[in-house]
Amino acid sequence: MDIFGEIRESLTEILDIDAEQVTLETYVIRELDAESIDLLELSVALNSRFKVEINDDEIYLKSLRTCLNGAGANGDAGNRILRQFPFINGERAGEILSDLEGGPVLKVKDLMSYVSWRAGKNGC
Repeated sequence: MDIFGEIRESLTEILDIDAEQVTLETYVIRELDAESIDLLELSVALNSRFKVEINDDEIYLKSLRTCLNGAGANGDAGNRILRQFPFINGERAGEILSDLEGGPVLKVKDLMSYVSWRAGKNGC
């Protein structure tokens, strides 16, 4: 199963964009201008394609900023991300923290990580 290819296809169909616009490093909201209705459609498409449960709060990092509220400067912010979003690895958590000022941080590679994580939990 080519997770990236399936996600790319879903994004191009839902957002009516060219496949070349979608890379692992593409920001889903910042660069592709995905709106909440698009994300809802994407959840349904990913559920259908991969047969995994999609939790919108998790996959779209909706509670990220709430998760980080009160995190001190002692490195707790990265640990909070890892606990709240178990499909995110340490390197990506660092990227997210350094990129918060730019706006929504969700990238296509986060969608891939989530789907892979969910598929693993389902025993696929």
